[in-house]
This record gives sequence, C-alpha cells and structure tokens, in this order.
Amino acid sequence: MNHHLLKCCLLVLFVNVACKKQVVQQSNANPVVAKDTSNVASVQPKLDSTVARVVVNPNAEENEAEKISVDEIDFKYLKGKAKVSVKSTALNQTVNVDIRVKKDSLIWLNISVPGLPVSVATALFTQDSVKLYNKYEGDYHEYPYELFSEKFKFNLTFDILQSLIVGNRPFKKNKSRVVRENEYFLLKQHEGKVSIDNYIGQDKKLKKLLMTQEVTNTKLSMNFDEFTALNNYLFPLSNLITVEYKSEKDQKVYQTVITVKHTKVELLEEPLTFPFKVPEKLLNKN
Repeated sequence: MNHHLLKCCLLVLFVNVACKKQVVQQSNANPVVAKDTSNVASVQPKLDSTVARVVVNPNAEENEAEKISVDEIDFKYLKGKAKVSVKSTALNQTVNVDIRVKKDSLIWLNISVPGLPVSVATALFTQDSVKLYNKYEGDYHEYPYELFSEKFKFNLTFDILQSLIVGNRPFKKNKSRVVRENEYFLLKQHEGKVSIDNYIGQDKKLKKLLMTQEVTNTKLSMNFDEFTALNNYLFPLSNLITVEYKSEKDQKVYQTVITVKHTKVELLEEPLTFPFKVPEKLLNKN
C-alpha cells in the first residue's frame, strides 16, 4: 500500500476529503473485553424519542410553533466492526475498521487493510482534538478541530463524526424549522456557516443528513439504510456518504463516495477502553 493511498484511506473514513493531507488520534488504555450483548434479530423496537422544536413556516409567529419527535439511539458505549469503501478519482480502496465509541466523548478506530496481517493505523477523536498514529509509516499527528476543519474547508465536529457512525442528528439543540418534502419531514438548521438539512422518515428516524459549508459550498451528505433492531432501537447498518468539494488547484468540483457497512454492532453498558500507544520518539516530533 503506497504512501498516498494510505493517507487517503485514513482521511476519508469519516470526513470531507481532499486526498492530500493527514490526521491523527490519541488514546490511553488497554481494551476491556465486553461480553457480546448485541441483539440484532427479532427485537420489537421500543424507541426513545427526543423532541426538536420546529416552525412549519419560517415566518410563523411563536404561537404557531409545533413539535416533531425524532427517535435517537441512546447508549453509553458502542463497539463494532465495519467495512469502509472509498471511491474517488484518486482512490478505490476498501478497509476494515474496528470502532469503539463512548457517547459524546470518544471515538476510537483501528484500521486494517485486507491482505496485510496487522493494522495500519489507530485513530482517536475527542471533543477537542483529532489524533492519528499511522503505524504503517511510523507517523503521528494531532490537530485541533479548528485546524482540521481549515485544512478540509469544512466545519467538522465530534458530533458530526458520531452521527456518521450512529445515525443520530449531530445538532439536536439548534432551533429548527420543518418543511414537508415528499415522504420526509425536513428539519432545517444552521450551525455557524454550515446549513444542515435533516430528512426524517415516517418512522421518525433520520434517513438523510445534508450539510453545506456556505463559504466553500463543500457538501457532505449521509444516507442511512438497512435499519435493524438493536437493543430496542433501530440502528442503520449502512451509510452512504458523499463529499463534493472544489479543488483549489484546478477549481473543478470533485466527488468522493464512502460506503460504511457495519458487520457487527454492540450497544454496551460496560465501560470500554481505547488503546492508543505512540512511540516516545514520535510524540516528541509532533
């Protein structure tokens, strides 16, 4: 696996990609083995609901506001495996990813490539920083989200990355207005200079998320599918991610398509740890 290919795989697993830069993650422990409590079969989903305050007419008065419920997945820890395929003009690659999440706190990834006997990278996203240890090339980097977002011309956050994995809305507290679009309720929001469209299905699940960076017009969309009963929730086992961005080099618009297929998912009560050990010499260089 060449230098350029590995970098692209690491970058596009979860976000906007320009196929040129690199990212890094941290962690601090050894994994706690959790018993298999996954229940992805015949559970009758008993869904939690969070309520988004929405206004049907953007010019409506306060007393015309109404509420619409959106079913969100609640959990303490998530453990899973996924196959991630990336296609762009520069790349066509599939990797295997081990995933661990502590809700609203940590996302840990261990990335391996079919045909190689060991993992090629480990990554950790916290609320404040993005860290990645590229084991294949002996490389480590750490970025705050501000710098990470600046590199990729998109306002990325931990909540967006967690949404990508779980299928919950990344911005629940923002005031929303709702528009009926075919079979969906469309919740429209703003977060800074990013516009967010949440497409909610008749089953109250988030089916599509579209985010547009207003300055660069970079678009990041997620299409959730293959909903399966898991621990009394409906969990999307498939996520089709499309990124459209304008190249600074030739001013052309390029598209990257990322397919995430969860092959195993567990929602756990037992704590997980997030092993991330970087050689001292690489930490000193960072």
